[in-house]
Amino acid sequence: MLTGLRLQNIALIEQLELSFSQGFTVLTGETGAGKSILLDALDALLGGTAPRLLRQGAERAVIEASFSLNPPLGAWLDQQQLEADEEGILLSREWRLSEGRLSSRHRLNGVAVNRGQIIELRPLLLDLTVQGQSQQLARPGQQRRWLDRYGGEALQQQLPEVAAACRAWKQAASALAAARASCQQLQQERERQEQVLADLEAAGLEDPQERERLQAEENRLAHGVRLQEGVMGLLGRLVEGAEQAPSVLDHLAACEAELALLQQLDPAVAALAARCSDGLAQLQDLARELDRYGAVLESDPESLAALQERIAALKALERRHGRDLAGLIDWRDQLREQLVPGGPEAALQVLEEAERSARLRRDQVNASLSAARRQAALQLEQQLMEALRPMGLAAVRFGVAFQPADPTEEGADAVCFLFSANPGQPLAPLAEVASGGEMSRFLLALKTCLAAADPHVTLLFDEIDAGVSGRVSGAMAALLRRLAEQRQVFCVTHQPLVAAAADHHFLVSKEVVEGLTHTRVSQLRDTQARQSELALLAGGDHQEARSYAASLLERLP
Repeated sequence: MLTGLRLQNIALIEQLELSFSQGFTVLTGETGAGKSILLDALDALLGGTAPRLLRQGAERAVIEASFSLNPPLGAWLDQQQLEADEEGILLSREWRLSEGRLSSRHRLNGVAVNRGQIIELRPLLLDLTVQGQSQQLARPGQQRRWLDRYGGEALQQQLPEVAAACRAWKQAASALAAARASCQQLQQERERQEQVLADLEAAGLEDPQERERLQAEENRLAHGVRLQEGVMGLLGRLVEGAEQAPSVLDHLAACEAELALLQQLDPAVAALAARCSDGLAQLQDLARELDRYGAVLESDPESLAALQERIAALKALERRHGRDLAGLIDWRDQLREQLVPGGPEAALQVLEEAERSARLRRDQVNASLSAARRQAALQLEQQLMEALRPMGLAAVRFGVAFQPADPTEEGADAVCFLFSANPGQPLAPLAEVASGGEMSRFLLALKTCLAAADPHVTLLFDEIDAGVSGRVSGAMAALLRRLAEQRQVFCVTHQPLVAAAADHHFLVSKEVVEGLTHTRVSQLRDTQARQSELALLAGGDHQEARSYAASLLERLP
């Protein structure tokens, strides 16, 4: 429910703040007073492309509207990770004029939101029917979208599935078309990839660290003679001695023997003797390890040459393909998986099967959606005629025609509303044959039928009763009043019968103050004020009009 509206520097309104209640609310006033400004403001607030609303001479304008919560709105807020306060939400749109450029921004409870979010939010809050909306009938897909709304949640739940199936088919068809268009290029690319794979397979790549390991082995083989000489020299000093001199181990053995004798003379030498024995044991271990190391050293020119050739081959492979050894191994494994037998022809067959499967799925969900639409159309035809007949259209006929259409994300149906108001007149497209008054009545009846699918949405009508007689306007007033028993309804009207049926009545007027025009809005709360306004709507402030206005108010329950 729309609970409040605040305008600042909007068109002819300098400052305005209104509160609204549940039920049926009308706005009346002279032509040009600014009644439609309020609806234009709400349209602009909810993402509409309204005309320039900034008040002349102002540099800043604001529209704020408060709404109570409803279940779909709460679910949307949760999805968007936005919070509502206990009373509902506050939407605002602010315009600023700077250096000749007008910019605006939207906020929800003080948090900036984008226009896309506002467009998503709009159908959860308001359904605005304005003058000239009959032009919507000619918009591609509009009648289908109305039918989908009427179909309710069961039909609406099929739309995302239809859209997803259409997108999947488009992707599969696009991939297939691209593959067919570039079959030769695919063949050339495959041949190149096969050559790369053959090159990598021939290299026998297994270990990402192979080049580092071979480099270390190369260093060892290349310096084998020098390593052997060093080991022999070390062993000579440790074990054999040099130039008739005792070896290091001989010296340590002599030291160990001498310390053993000294220990017998002085027990305090025991610790030194033990350290000497430990050193002798460690050097003996070192000599044995050097001997084993020297035994495996060899100088093998052939092995060295083969090893160096492998290192060079690996380096060349890395340079040629611009990847290190680990990257080459990964690439080879990927090519093994990609290059399935059969070449491009096999790849095309895979894509063709994928496109066929996606197309079958698309057609399946489209057929299911079309069946649901046809079922909803039968119900809409009956309900619409029941709503139209009391409004001076006793002989009305209405039908929904279906034609196959190219599949889109909204299905494969072209929907056209057919209409006949007079006996003997064949059904024809509504937009082509309905008069202005008939169109007004049709839109009211349609929105009444759609209201069952959107039980939480506020309905706004801008002179929906234009161009109809007094008897018909009475029937429209009764329909609007019944509609307002279940939801909040607003209507801008010039019809006294419609205005008299309202629960709440606002008068829109304008006045000139110091050469500037101002729009004022006041709520008519007492019977006398409403009677005077109804009399003006009925033809003037004279006794007959006042009596007629009084009789209208007396009819209300």
